[in-house]
Amino acid sequence: MAPSFDWWAKGSHKGTPVVVKMENPNWSMVELEGPSEDDFLIGKTPTGPREKARGKNAKQLTWVLLLKAHRAAGCLTSIASTFVSLGSAIHHRVASGRTDTDNETDNTTSNENKTVKSRFYNCIKVFLWLSLLLLSFEIAAYFKGWHFGAPKLQLQFIFTAPFGVRDLFDRLYSRWVLIRVEYLAPPLQFLANVCIILFLIQSMDRLVLCLGCFWIRFKKIKPIPKQDAVADLESGENGFFPMVLVQIPMCNEKEVYQQSIAAVCNLDWPKSKILIQVLDDSDDPTTRLLIKEEVHKWQQEGAHIVYRHRVIRDGYKAGNLKSAMSCSYVKDYEFVAIFDADFQPNPDFLKRTVPHFKDNEDVGLVQSRWSFVNKDENLLTRLQNINLSFHFEVEQQVNGVFINFFGFNGTAGVWRIKALEDSGGWLERTTVEDMDIAVRAHLQGWKFVFLNDVECQCELPESYEAYRKQQHRWHSGPMQLFRLCLPDMIRANISVWKKFNMIFLFFLLRKLILPFYSFTLFCIILPMTMFVPEAELPAWVVCYIPATMSFLNILPAPKSFPFIVPYLLFENTMSVTKFNAMISGLFQLGSAYEWVVTKKSGRSSEGDLVSLVEKEPKHQRGGSEPNLDEMKADLQQEQKARKKKHNRIYTKELALAFLLLTASARSLLSAQGIHFYFLLFQGVSFLLVGLDLIGEQVM
Repeated sequence: MAPSFDWWAKGSHKGTPVVVKMENPNWSMVELEGPSEDDFLIGKTPTGPREKARGKNAKQLTWVLLLKAHRAAGCLTSIASTFVSLGSAIHHRVASGRTDTDNETDNTTSNENKTVKSRFYNCIKVFLWLSLLLLSFEIAAYFKGWHFGAPKLQLQFIFTAPFGVRDLFDRLYSRWVLIRVEYLAPPLQFLANVCIILFLIQSMDRLVLCLGCFWIRFKKIKPIPKQDAVADLESGENGFFPMVLVQIPMCNEKEVYQQSIAAVCNLDWPKSKILIQVLDDSDDPTTRLLIKEEVHKWQQEGAHIVYRHRVIRDGYKAGNLKSAMSCSYVKDYEFVAIFDADFQPNPDFLKRTVPHFKDNEDVGLVQSRWSFVNKDENLLTRLQNINLSFHFEVEQQVNGVFINFFGFNGTAGVWRIKALEDSGGWLERTTVEDMDIAVRAHLQGWKFVFLNDVECQCELPESYEAYRKQQHRWHSGPMQLFRLCLPDMIRANISVWKKFNMIFLFFLLRKLILPFYSFTLFCIILPMTMFVPEAELPAWVVCYIPATMSFLNILPAPKSFPFIVPYLLFENTMSVTKFNAMISGLFQLGSAYEWVVTKKSGRSSEGDLVSLVEKEPKHQRGGSEPNLDEMKADLQQEQKARKKKHNRIYTKELALAFLLLTASARSLLSAQGIHFYFLLFQGVSFLLVGLDLIGEQVM
């Protein structure tokens, strides 16, 4: 139907009403009219109505401008409130004076050698004070008229300026320039070139992994169990239901023990074919009592579950699992599924993993991926979700499809017990017992299967302190293992390609080279090139390739694209912890064998909450009043301890923040655009992490 142009018709509606609701309660509802049809006429129009229409449009424009001004004022107000809260948080951090060098009440850092720990921090402080001294020197030279645009101009000024007119400062600075050119720039440029080569090699490895992932998606490749195994599962009790042992190792994890035990007890598997071991290494009597009572409750409901507690707690998690596998009844079971205390498998977990073993006698491990119930809790959990999504969907899936090898994640996986026995069982020699057993099993010829479509829910660390300690263990342990397993990897009876993949790609490139160049290139060399401009880092090294790699890393988590810049900066920030851990593990320094259980908050999914509401806990204990009183007293003490808890100031990160900000000020004198912005934002990132403003805020 053609539009009507009877603009002169009396009572015709002019314009489309638009209702705008103001957020500020002092404003009322406002109705605006959109442009009517006569506003678009260009023909002969009477002067009166035309002028009236213009007046109406002017009023509408005024209202629109007022609305935009109101929105801008609201944004400024929110920004102001954000800065106020940020300033308040910083004030609390500084006022508390609590740093990462202080002793913890929970003895989480008591095993760490303070001398070794401070050595790395002292090196950073030397660089910081040196950069501050050089910045003062460079600023003075800038006001004395020295050219900062290009190093060649400085040399030209030195050789052309009359010697007699130079004052003492000019002589000192000219000598400093010559020292830079002759002695400092060549080794710094050489180290930068080495790091750039390593950076390019690691980027190519990441690109190849991403291409492999795209190929898997394009061809729709995924592990499929034998059809007869699936049919046997659907045939009822007489189908393929091998004997499965399920282990839940835990240690002082009272926040999550209930939901993990409940999830495992609800696994859809014949009760006569499954045994659940709750392996409690807790040294807290209250926690032990609570876990034992939870196991007793499920035993009365018919679950085939047992409680085990070690008197001698040697070997951390590996010692716990090794002790459990020594039970006499383990010989009756063919497979063992392992879940950490915060993992909640779906009821069909075993039905989707165990069938992959049937008629595949060379398969030793079936690993599922993790999903996270708290991935949107704060910025820290969002950034962790990006990292782990890439790890599972790209690294582990590609290696599982093309090589049949990847590192066991320590949980949410099913092992063939024969593969564990052939590989020597659990060993307590490193802090990454899961990677240790996976490497030894691969050297024995066992194959691994990764299921990207089978997920197991768990938690991410919500505080930077917990995440930092977890990353330290995850990056020091592989270096311990590399030192121990290198002779075995060289002598192993596997193909040359598998040896190359394990030694160079799995260990050297992804576990050693990555943290080395990340820290050295972006946290040390780049700031130093600002003070020694004769050694240069190209813009594509500082900006373009890191941005491309971050884009590839974030592809498995597309909803996280708004966080691509914070992710890039945070990864460089974490390189300090990873580099320190890598050096500790490689050279067996003080904190290499430190094991700290990652703190949990007890986040539950909606399904867990519903199940907890439907199932009321049954307290069937007799004569336990003294124990309950003791439990209440312990809980009250724990609540008091939580009230005294503070966020910390991390000295290494804070020192590097000032180092990078000092270098950004120096680059500003030279008008180096990309380098300045990168150093500025990276320095701010280190500052936020150093003040513990990125994760859980306790105050």
